[in-house]
Amino acid sequence: MPYIRVWPPSFSPLAPLRLVIQANEPTESSTSMASADTSGPAITIYKNPNCGCCQSWAEHLDANGFETTIVETDNLNEIKQQYDVPREMASCHTALIGDLVIEGHVPADDIVAYLENPQFNTVGLSVPGMVQGSPGMETGKKEDYQVIAFSANGQQSVFREYKDY
Repeated sequence: MPYIRVWPPSFSPLAPLRLVIQANEPTESSTSMASADTSGPAITIYKNPNCGCCQSWAEHLDANGFETTIVETDNLNEIKQQYDVPREMASCHTALIGDLVIEGHVPADDIVAYLENPQFNTVGLSVPGMVQGSPGMETGKKEDYQVIAFSANGQQSVFREYKDY
């Protein structure tokens, strides 16, 4: 999985950035590079550098065909404010596919379904909090949860619900 670290770690949208690419990635063959053209959506994930569940969620997306880019930052609240994530929708990481905000451990299939049929006047999808059993939070325990579509003005609707899964 490609991995990009923003340096310095304190991210500010107004500050110039230097991107550092992790060097332990194998060199891609021309065959794998050709298949990269048919990959899924590109998603940029903003996460705390010390969060393991965020890394696991990124791996879930990568395994489901997404082109993931990780930006490590200690200022996630700034990112959430910039992209109109309501406080009650917040989770441990924020991701972007173009203008679409993905907050928390939203399953890859739900992101794809939303991209295929976006809901009017919404800015994103969220699994609020840290729900055990959601992608990246596989702890052996499974809690019921909802994937919520939300708008910048705070309106919310249930996009998908997971019970007894």
